[in-house]
Amino acid sequence: MRNERGFTLIEIMVALAVFSLAVLALVRLESATVRGAGLIDEAMVAQIVARNVALDALTEAQPPALGRTSGAEVNGGRAWGWTRQVSPTGDPTVVRIDVAVANRTGQVVGRIMMIRPPSAAAAVVGVSS
Repeated sequence: MRNERGFTLIEIMVALAVFSLAVLALVRLESATVRGAGLIDEAMVAQIVARNVALDALTEAQPPALGRTSGAEVNGGRAWGWTRQVSPTGDPTVVRIDVAVANRTGQVVGRIMMIRPPSAAAAVVGVSS
């Protein structure tokens, strides 16, 4: 009778089962990482769109009209819907500008709020000159 050394079939099956569980955990981790990176990318581009819309209102020669304005913009190869709310403050020459940006499904993914002081456009133009 030969005395051979090696792994039995049961030992190999247990090793494969443990290895497959580890691989499945890594695949789930990778998919969660990719999904999270996509959400961060979407939120970052939405914030850029919100900032652009708010800065447009902030740098216009005349203060924006009070009330709600909506529009659409393409940025980062995607369409974004935005809503700008201009509200009065205690000072009649100062307005509050709130911008919300929604993705194509209508979910708001970016927001920003800015205050337009008196002569905001003149101050910005003076800086760029």
